[in-house]
Amino acid sequence: MSKLRAEKLQALIKQELSTMLIRDVKDPRIKFVTITGVEVSNDLSYAKVYVSLYGSEKEQEQAWKGLQSGLGYFRSEIARRIDLRVAPILSFHKDTSMEYSAHIESILREIKEKEDHHE
Repeated sequence: MSKLRAEKLQALIKQELSTMLIRDVKDPRIKFVTITGVEVSNDLSYAKVYVSLYGSEKEQEQAWKGLQSGLGYFRSEIARRIDLRVAPILSFHKDTSMEYSAHIESILREIKEKEDHHE
C-alpha cells in the first residue's frame, strides 16, 4: 500500500479514537486516556494504538481493562466512521515515553545538583 494512504489512515484512526474517548465511550473506567500515536501495518490490516494513561496506578489499571474490553467496539466504530470495508485489527500499547522522559529529567537534575554542591 502507498505510504501516504497508511499515514492518512493512521491520522484518521487517531482522530476518531480520540473523539470516541471524549464523547462516546460510556465506560466509567476509561478516563484520563490520551491517544499518542497509531502505527498501521503495510497491508493496513493491523493498527497499533499507543495510549498514555494518567491517574493513580489503580485508575490506570482500570482504564487499561476498559480499553481492552472495548476493542471490538472501537474497531467497528472506526470501520463505520472512516467508511472502511475492512477495519484494521486494533491493539492497544502503553506509551511510556512521558514517564521515561520524566525519569531522565530527574536523573539530569540530580547530576546538576551534585555538580553544584562540588563547585
